[in-house]
Amino acid sequence: MIFHNALDIAEIVRQLLEEGWEIDPEDLAHISPYLTEHINRFGEYSTHELGIQPDAYDPKLDVDFTPLREQDLTATGLGQAA
Repeated sequence: MIFHNALDIAEIVRQLLEEGWEIDPEDLAHISPYLTEHINRFGEYSTHELGIQPDAYDPKLDVDFTPLREQDLTATGLGQAA
């Protein structure tokens, strides 16, 4: 479920980028794919789609995560010269 949620989040981010929205990597850092509100643990689930091969996974997002990486390096002291 977590991977499926991550795919959904990535697809929404791609759609927003196509619409011209600016995506702040800081905002994405606060989104968790571990969402459970929509999961019915004891419900009935259809399995007829299990044999359908999904599209290839595209991990690329056109979001610049460099500021977050630099922030992490600075916080740990790795981004500073000795």
